[in-house]
Amino acid sequence: MLLTLAWGSLFFPGLFALCTWTLRRSRPEWTNSDCLMISTRLVSSVQAVLATGSGIVIMRSCSDVVNGRHWLAREYVWFLIPYMIYDSYAMYLSEWYRTRDQDHGHSTTFRNFLSQNRLMIAHHAVILFVLVPVAQRLRGDLGDFFVGCIFTAELSTPFVSLGRILIHLKQQHTLLYKVNGILTLATFFSCRILLFPFMYWSYGQQQGLSLLQVPFNIPFFCNVANAFLIAPQIYWFCLLCRKAARLFDTPQAKKDG
Repeated sequence: MLLTLAWGSLFFPGLFALCTWTLRRSRPEWTNSDCLMISTRLVSSVQAVLATGSGIVIMRSCSDVVNGRHWLAREYVWFLIPYMIYDSYAMYLSEWYRTRDQDHGHSTTFRNFLSQNRLMIAHHAVILFVLVPVAQRLRGDLGDFFVGCIFTAELSTPFVSLGRILIHLKQQHTLLYKVNGILTLATFFSCRILLFPFMYWSYGQQQGLSLLQVPFNIPFFCNVANAFLIAPQIYWFCLLCRKAARLFDTPQAKKDG
């Protein structure tokens, strides 16, 4: 546990520093804010790939979805804790560099940062203070398969990050941005929305239950926890759909005008 925490505490800040230094050397025309923002997104993408890979390994190793065990189900959570702390600080650092020319003090910048990123900060806080205790202690020795499923929800993150980078670089008009938008919607819907019916279906297959019977044959708090987890995913997916609709409606609107 302590070794994994130590590795995570070194790996993510170190990768962030390396990305920032490389971007500054290779793209001298970019501002510090540009380099920090892109570095943050690159590190998020690396973490997402590691989490997704870990999730797939866990799921494939647990033939019994309730009692199956894999060491990554616990160890990767310890590796994830430093990332969540680092990511919150990196986002704030990016915001500070972006607004420092406006003569804002740290307190004003911090308040603006909290206001503009309240959902993401709440997301990080829930993972640190709710999901980590559940994943490491409260569930006992059960449910490694479902922990692996939750890890694979990160599959959409690299596409979301690439979209943010392209917007920052004002590349919304490119084919890459549109293709990435489609992949973002597809991966987000598959791995953050359909993920929950898939977990219910997997449990039902093992227990001989239909998908509709599963919610009535598992502890009530499991249904509440899943509802709590899927609600923000549906909200974010709706936001992504609105952005995609604006993107693909723009050429037609211009043509009609």
